[in-house]
Amino acid sequence: MLFGRDIGIDLGTNNVLVSARNKGVILREPSVVAMDKNTGRLLNVGMAAQRMLGRTPGNIAAILPVRDGAISDYDMTERMLRELVKKVTSFSLLKPRMIISVSSGISEVEERAVIDAGISAGARKVYLMEAPVAAAIGAGLDISKPDGILVIDIGGGTTDMAVLSLSGVVVSESVKIGGNAFNDALIRYLKRKHNVLIGDSTAEELKKSIGCIYPRQDTAETEAKGRCLMTGLPRIIPVNTADMLDAFEEVSERILETLHTVLEETPPELVADISESGIVLTGGGSLLWGFDKLIEARTGIPTRIADDAELCVAYGVGRALEWIDDLHEGTINLSRRKQMKN
Repeated sequence: MLFGRDIGIDLGTNNVLVSARNKGVILREPSVVAMDKNTGRLLNVGMAAQRMLGRTPGNIAAILPVRDGAISDYDMTERMLRELVKKVTSFSLLKPRMIISVSSGISEVEERAVIDAGISAGARKVYLMEAPVAAAIGAGLDISKPDGILVIDIGGGTTDMAVLSLSGVVVSESVKIGGNAFNDALIRYLKRKHNVLIGDSTAEELKKSIGCIYPRQDTAETEAKGRCLMTGLPRIIPVNTADMLDAFEEVSERILETLHTVLEETPPELVADISESGIVLTGGGSLLWGFDKLIEARTGIPTRIADDAELCVAYGVGRALEWIDDLHEGTINLSRRKQMKN
């Protein structure tokens, strides 16, 4: 490993991604920690811990320490970060500096929790960057220009939107809805329609295989295995794209309402810019089929999904390491800097 390597961290609800300057993403692990409840001993972190979800004996707890884009269990988040940081800086003689992405909607208390967790995990300095800013940088957008850019980052627990101009955030909104909310909505829908309960992993598979939030010409149908709530026995039910549209409608509408709020609060000149340059979608949640089509149909604004949408935030915090010497500790407000190095 490099001497004194600085790292960027996308601290997501579902995954933690670590990136390094000029290296891209160097580590990706699920945001899961497994511990022994009797002794408090940390057993596993990341993928190994995720395999334990729903399968652990009574004395072992699989914990999701980050929920809805914020730290819900400080101690477990700090221990998770410490283990992951150790993996990428194990031979460094100097503690790394960290840029950590955060949701646009987190509070000052939550910001302080992220900073403290980073310091406890082994950082000598911690800088915070709003997820949409990092996503825009990671998607290769030039946010230093006076033109307005609208980025929507749809993560596992939150959807963050920001209008960017002159290296600063003009308007931003965050809603605690992301990819996980679509899974939950599908579970509720099938429970209501078929009286069958499916698991989170099944819902995720269905979402990826036939999920959609905009009508598809190529309709599809598959089968899902679950537990019948009447008999308690296993049962197989049919699920098609029409079911997906119905199940996901309420969740997608809440995201669209937030987008309309952002557009209403954006200065007219920047709205004109956005109507020409279009809306850019990032985050794993944006890969749900039809997101770009739905937004374009409802707003009339061209919408596209960024390349490597899942990795844009991680790419962004990694690229921001190039100018880390110019940044202020704590929350990064890029508008403080007169010019961004591109």
